[in-house]
Amino acid sequence: MDTDGQLSERDRSSALDEGCEQRSRSVRIPGKERLLRLPRRGRRALLLAGVCVTVLMLFSSYVVQPFLIPSGSMEPTTRAGDRVLVNKLAYRFGDGPRRGDVVVFDGTGSFVRGGPTGNPVTGLLRKGAAAVGLAEPDETDYIKRVTGVGGDRVTCCDERGRITVNGEAVDEHYLHPGDAPSQVPFDIVVPEGRLWVMGDHRSDSRDSRDHLGEPGGGMVPVDRVIGRADWIGWPLGRLTTLDRPAGFDHVPTASAQGRWHG
Repeated sequence: MDTDGQLSERDRSSALDEGCEQRSRSVRIPGKERLLRLPRRGRRALLLAGVCVTVLMLFSSYVVQPFLIPSGSMEPTTRAGDRVLVNKLAYRFGDGPRRGDVVVFDGTGSFVRGGPTGNPVTGLLRKGAAAVGLAEPDETDYIKRVTGVGGDRVTCCDERGRITVNGEAVDEHYLHPGDAPSQVPFDIVVPEGRLWVMGDHRSDSRDSRDHLGEPGGGMVPVDRVIGRADWIGWPLGRLTTLDRPAGFDHVPTASAQGRWHG
């Protein structure tokens, strides 16, 4: 009786069984078998979709981000439900916000005392959807028009009810029909590195005027500006550019002390 031969056969059989078992375990990764059963064209489509989503998120994070307008505070310039395209490169290379620009900013510390609240996972999902304009932005994000920059003296109102910047009255043709420039009188000097911002629908806008008595006085730090809203991209019937209005063209330059000169 060839005992060695029998033992060798048993050893080889055992090794084969182990190999098969190891191979079967290696493919028991959740979803892997299903993915491998997909035709090559399907796998390519999934890969392409993943790449497109990644590129879109990167583009939205650093170049242009769609921003869903949540309210009517900027009517008639923008309406609730509009998607504006926010240019994140507008102020990246030395040029700061200018009077008349429509900007999106993080109001934490100026309009809102604390940061976003709620479930962090839900917040992350919402942030991702907001990054492509599918959901409302964070509760700390706002869209307003810059009325005064660092050093400017902004007052309301002159004898004709107009806002003045450094002594020059501003013709605000973009205001909501029937709105006064402001029902609240004010006379402020904007600190350097900050902005005085207001909504175009003055009677339906919580803006710098509403935070005068709070820390920061309603002034938004320039480094909290996310970008400049340059276009309305959706709906297609409202496709347009958001140009800087000419009403600020004749406003004199202000000095750091808040005094102006022509």
